[in-house]
Order: sequence, then C-alpha cells, then structure tokens
Amino acid sequence: MSREKNIIYAARLVSLIFTPFYLPLVGLIALFTFSYLNLLPLEYRLQVLALVYLFTILLPTFLIHLYRRSQGWSLLELGQKRRRMVPYAISILCYIGCLWMLHRLNIYHFVSSIVFAALLVQIICALINIWWKISTHAAAIGGVAGALFVFAEIFMFNPVWWFCAVFVLAGILGAARMILRQHSLPQVVAGFFTGMVCAAAGIVVY
Repeated sequence: MSREKNIIYAARLVSLIFTPFYLPLVGLIALFTFSYLNLLPLEYRLQVLALVYLFTILLPTFLIHLYRRSQGWSLLELGQKRRRMVPYAISILCYIGCLWMLHRLNIYHFVSSIVFAALLVQIICALINIWWKISTHAAAIGGVAGALFVFAEIFMFNPVWWFCAVFVLAGILGAARMILRQHSLPQVVAGFFTGMVCAAAGIVVY
C-alpha cells in the first residue's frame, strides 16, 4: 500500500513540476544556448526569460489556482473535461499578453515565434477539448520536441541529446498522467503528437 502511495505522490510531483506551460521557457533556453542568440548579453537573456516565465508560467498558474480555489475544486476535479475551458481561456489570454509585451519591447522574432507556437498548441488543445479530453501536459512536451526539430534545422545544431531527454521526460510525464487517471494512453499519445505538429508549424509560419 505504501508503495502505491509513493508512486501516486511521485506522479503528482512530476505533473506539478512539468506543467503544460513550460514549452516557451524550455524552447527559449535551447534557443539562447544553441543559436547565435547566445551572443546576446546574459543580463538581456535573463530578462527575456523572466518576462516569458512571468506570463506563461507564473501568471496562468496563479490565476488558475485562484479560479480552482474559488470553485472549491481539487486538482483532480479541475481535470474534468467540462471544467477545463476556463483554465484554457486563462492561459491563452496570458500567452497573448506575453506576445503583446514581446512586440512592444521589440524582442527578437525567434523569441516571439516560440511563444506563438505555444499559444497555437493551447488553442488547438482547447478546441479538441470541446469534444474529447486531450493531455495538455503531453502536448507541451510534444511542443518542445517540435520546436527542437525546427530550430535544429534552422540553426544547424545536433539535437540528439535534447531529443533523448525530451522523449524520456515525455514517457515519465505520460505515465504520471495515466497513473493519476487524468488521461488514457490515446489521450497522452494524441497530445504529444498534436503539440509536436502545432509547435513546428507555428514556428515555421510565424
């Protein structure tokens, strides 16, 4: 029994740490590491990362937490399909706000393209959720894979080790979501490939 509880606690911890909002931040870290943007001053890069963190992770997480508490729901109850639309709307508005700020500050185009790709993933997942519950956690890690693929082609760096880390993390995260009975295997797999395609397409067309 204790072993089962430990597995459930570990699954909750993985789901909490790797929220669906980390796609832009991870993409930017990769971009600032492997592209010519690593020549930018460290202070500037940290400021951009802080701005993106504020709008795509901290703010939506805080607002969704307030919404959940106001409704008196647990995290598991919030995961029900019909209750996910308001959190989707909150995160989409936060991502739009982030894009607006990046444009106002004339931040590099590639930085905005990552946020746009993440926004596209959120919108497509929200639309799918109207009819079928899809895993946004899996979509986020799939989006990281899609962004890595595109930027590896653009900036000609070797993404093999990054891909290995992403796929291992995707497996752990998908297993965690299924252990918590938030998603089935088809929902996790569909989320991963939806995120990967949407992120790659968003960066290419932006």
